Amino acid sequence: MNMRRFYLVYFLILFSGIAAVILIGSRTGMSSDKWSEEERAAIRSLWLGSLAPVPPDPSNKFADDARAVALGHRLFFDKRLSKTGTVACATCHIPILNFSDGVKVAKGIGITDRNTPTIIGSAYSPWLFWDGRKDSLWAQALGPIENPLEHGFTRAQAVNLIRQDADYKKRYENIFGAMPKLKDQEGITRAFANLGKAIAAYERKILPGPGKFDFYAAAILHNVEPAKKSQLSPDERAGLKLFIGEANCLRCHNGPLFANTDFHNTGLPSSDKGRSQGVSQVLNDEFNCQSRFSDSPLALCSEINFAKKGGSELLGAFKTPTLRNLSKTAPYMHAGQFKSLRDVLDHYNRAPKARIGQSELIKLGLSGQQLGQLAKFLNTLEGPVEAKKGLLSPPK
Repeated sequence: MNMRRFYLVYFLILFSGIAAVILIGSRTGMSSDKWSEEERAAIRSLWLGSLAPVPPDPSNKFADDARAVALGHRLFFDKRLSKTGTVACATCHIPILNFSDGVKVAKGIGITDRNTPTIIGSAYSPWLFWDGRKDSLWAQALGPIENPLEHGFTRAQAVNLIRQDADYKKRYENIFGAMPKLKDQEGITRAFANLGKAIAAYERKILPGPGKFDFYAAAILHNVEPAKKSQLSPDERAGLKLFIGEANCLRCHNGPLFANTDFHNTGLPSSDKGRSQGVSQVLNDEFNCQSRFSDSPLALCSEINFAKKGGSELLGAFKTPTLRNLSKTAPYMHAGQFKSLRDVLDHYNRAPKARIGQSELIKLGLSGQQLGQLAKFLNTLEGPVEAKKGLLSPPK
């Protein structure tokens, strides 16, 4: 099946439920919910039905190889890929917690200083980690493996695991070719990069499914009355109106993933330099898009070629996270500073000064009732994880 046909079939399946809402709602006539043309345009931009297919990754020619997906699936759940044999990617990216871990900062072999972001829909982001210190999913996957606080492994140990496991070795060589010799350091590093590319191929298949908001949006955008289970309550509608209007949330949380993938200083209680340090790291990363381990021609490395490389606005700035499926990804922010969604909203409402750099926030002056309405709307973004059967649990 070619990719265009694949994506067509995928989206027909993904939004079949939304289509059902439209067909049922059409029997009742025009929607009674009144939105201006400007508001409707904003709602359409946020609707999951507006999400484009997963973009290609020129730096990973195996990104959409089914064999790489299968290998990456196994690697993602394999605790042997760590110094102690107790830590896998899935240790922190837990499927039932929307691929987060429910704790303030990630815990592997040791304790890190950053919160675990979800991987759902991460294939759409040009930058990975809170500070964007990696520019591809495969490069990101390699970081925790060598981090002494996470997996605590070496690239040689990772490659040797593949070499010694007959099934892994066969799968690897069917995709990437012969394993490198034991003392071939360049070959070992390339094989290590290939493991990251396989994990990335798997992660590209983990996508967000539609929530209550999406079914509601589908109905009103087609001028039909939303089905009862898809109708937003008065408070949820008020929260949506605030989100696209007075609360100014669209500045950063825009598009179907409710994230612009850019970096912002939001006055968090932290002295972390954020993007100002992360951009230096990605520019010098041996696995970035411009590296010899990338499959991309340099001309296609547009993100890193045109990345903003300095400026005071990068100090203390962090990547905008998706707002989808918030209920299972607390605590929030780059170091888990806030325990609840209401804590986050209170912070944005007060707009305190930044401890480091300059905060972009402006005091909102919203009432407690309005903050509650925003929270209720955000909970309508809860939806299933869209992935092929079996990918959300360890392989058998």
